[in-house]
Amino acid sequence: MQALRTAATGMAAQQLNVEVISNNIANMNTVAFKRQRAEFQDLLYQTLAAAGTQSSDQGTIVPTGVQVGAGVKAGAVYRVGMQGSLTRTDNPYDLAIDGRGFFQVLTPSGEIAFTRAGNFSVNDQGQLVTQDGYQIEPAITIPADAIQVSVSKNGQVEVIQAGQTAPNVVGVIELATFVNEGGLAAMGGNLFRETAASGAPTNGTPGSVGIGTLTQGYTEASNVDAVAEITALIVAQRAYEMNSKVISTADDMLATANQVKS
Repeated sequence: MQALRTAATGMAAQQLNVEVISNNIANMNTVAFKRQRAEFQDLLYQTLAAAGTQSSDQGTIVPTGVQVGAGVKAGAVYRVGMQGSLTRTDNPYDLAIDGRGFFQVLTPSGEIAFTRAGNFSVNDQGQLVTQDGYQIEPAITIPADAIQVSVSKNGQVEVIQAGQTAPNVVGVIELATFVNEGGLAAMGGNLFRETAASGAPTNGTPGSVGIGTLTQGYTEASNVDAVAEITALIVAQRAYEMNSKVISTADDMLATANQVKS
């Protein structure tokens, strides 16, 4: 009975749906996390009677035909790039991107990764780094005797050193944008890497055309909506139960058919 296989695909799809939702909920407090959405497609159809075929010698046409679907499959898990709210931290090394763009990070393998998480720190050499100690690109080094650090909306980093009153520029933070941000591949640790789907990055200073600005002393919060995720979780649970009920009903029907005596 086709219903058994169809309902099984439905249960598998809702299982994936729940896994995506659970990851969203788990990352509600992850800096700059972007929620994901599972998207599905129907499978091939078995055509028992094709629409538009001739049904008589007088030229009458079958208006709709008979097609039976084979279930559902996962089409994509799409990352929703909507910006999260800005959370004040008063940490001078925390930076939030207001608008489009990603910070560039140099990984230990030498690969450039990209992130929206701007909760930075300085390492033992005064370099601006991520939580994992990865240096941002272009490199920014804060002098050891700096008593004040200021980052403008356009990415210019200035410091006032001990014994001085005039600020010194120590670097400019650049952001990268992509034609298709949804095509970036997640690496974990709030990092993404370029793919053929995302296209090559376009680098520029914050505030340039098509690039967001920086806000110092803030971080971007996760864009996960707890109420929406719980609602989606309940819907997925009900859909899973309904598909399991279809399997149970189809099994009962098969048992009834097996009991028929000639």
